[in-house]
Amino acid sequence: MSAEPTSPPLSTAQVRGSLIPPLPDDLAVHCIALLPRAAHPSLALVSRAFHALLCRHPEPLLAARRTLRCSEPHVLLSLRPPSSASPIFFLLLPHPGWPPLPLPSPPVPVSSSASAATDGARLFLVGGSVSAVPSASVQILDPRARSWSAGPRLSSTREFAAAVAHSGALFVAGGCIPSSPFWAEALDLSTPNAKWRAVASPAHLREKWMHGCASLDGKVVVVADRGGLSYDPSAPPAEAWAPVSPVLDMGWKGRAAVVEGILYSYDYLGQVKGYDPYTDSWSTVEGLEGELPKFLCGATLADVGGLLYLGWEGKWKGKLKGKMEMRSMVVIEWASIQITRVQEGRLRGKVVSRDTVLFPDMPRGSTITHCIALEL
Repeated sequence: MSAEPTSPPLSTAQVRGSLIPPLPDDLAVHCIALLPRAAHPSLALVSRAFHALLCRHPEPLLAARRTLRCSEPHVLLSLRPPSSASPIFFLLLPHPGWPPLPLPSPPVPVSSSASAATDGARLFLVGGSVSAVPSASVQILDPRARSWSAGPRLSSTREFAAAVAHSGALFVAGGCIPSSPFWAEALDLSTPNAKWRAVASPAHLREKWMHGCASLDGKVVVVADRGGLSYDPSAPPAEAWAPVSPVLDMGWKGRAAVVEGILYSYDYLGQVKGYDPYTDSWSTVEGLEGELPKFLCGATLADVGGLLYLGWEGKWKGKLKGKMEMRSMVVIEWASIQITRVQEGRLRGKVVSRDTVLFPDMPRGSTITHCIALEL
């Protein structure tokens, strides 16, 4: 019986790649994709090939991470310099020691009056103003590719609108002329080339300024002056809109985040509180006394991998070379809090990680405008 012909063995030059020499590059990318993102800053120092893969052209690595289901929660933070109306975006990994990664600026330089929402992987920057003129632009950031694209334009120009991704759709309300038939509109995120559709709303509810928005208990809830609103897309149109609970309305004063079905905010005394829609009650998160500073204003909240993420403007406690260095630097502090429910509906928190992040090229006086959690 004659032996079957065999292919000649591959030469070392044919197999060797630029990342891990004994392996082909496609296999090396899969190996690197299995490592946590917290290791990437160190890996980027290994060689030029590693730096190019991790920092300049990450598309193959990100595709491999999606295939291997190795996505991790990240934080997208935007800061507005005092001399500019347009915010600057950064990507953070919620692990101590991770430096901020600058992201490209949006093509349309809208002001911080633009609203931000996410479907988990992309950021939608909605409306805002350009040279003090309200805009109808929708700009979509893909942090994996570090690139912006234009989305379908809004039917009404808006600024300071309520915007949130809910049940597979991007929902936007307010921030425009109250008489507009598109005072509220929605975009189907699962349909390619979808267009905005009007969401019917009672005229007497439109005279409001929006201060915050969230997806809670199957509804879109909005905090606004003259009373908050809730919208239930599954209800009949005549019953879809309703005032929010007075308890929720009195306790929610601005920025908030929903974690495990509880809406968290903070009051003017610096206490972090959680609202349970099933009991219609607020509870102060216990166990944080002495762990965090008093949040009087400016703190942002997000749901990062099931943890409550807080970010606030801090102060650098280390040594600086000169006054000019301090003038061109912003300090942001953050903490991740694990919250559990204890007896009688009480909430107890534990700080599981905390860090101080330096933004050396941002001028002092810059403020946080958006804080969004993504899975990358």
